[in-house]
Amino acid sequence: MRKSVLLGSMCLWASVILADGEVKPLSIKLGLWEVTTTMTTSGQMPLPPDLMSKLTPEQRSKMEERMKAQPGGTTKTNTRKECITKEKLQNGTAFGEEKKSCTRTVVTSTGSKTDMRLQCTDQGIKTDGTFEVEALSAESVKGSAHVKTYDSSHTMNLSSTYTGKWISGTCPTGK
Repeated sequence: MRKSVLLGSMCLWASVILADGEVKPLSIKLGLWEVTTTMTTSGQMPLPPDLMSKLTPEQRSKMEERMKAQPGGTTKTNTRKECITKEKLQNGTAFGEEKKSCTRTVVTSTGSKTDMRLQCTDQGIKTDGTFEVEALSAESVKGSAHVKTYDSSHTMNLSSTYTGKWISGTCPTGK
């Protein structure tokens, strides 16, 4: 479950958003990109209430013990490849994915930089974040994010930075 929240947060922070014509797409090359992300998390991940309600008291107790035993902060780096298409740039899903449970507020937007705020609510869990992505050139981007995911009893903070570099004008089939 922690991995899916981290992956979801990672996908959210990386989004370049287009909302009601307010955002100008980044001026970058289309095709295959390599994205390296370093994420640091701290705190305890909130769990959806319906997941917790399905657990027996013993299972719930064990899960809470495991969560408390996890280290207070972790840093992980991963590298992935992503196909950036014109459609992804236009609909705001380049370097991420669209989440319907989220509201995005564009702070600034140019062909070289996008700053935004994000607020999400999903299954009683809230997420607030700030995101920045900058096109250093047509073949290079960098970005950062600061995200807080919380419910009434748990809070997880995520800070991340990433770099992306263009690899090729063509993407593997099926990407």
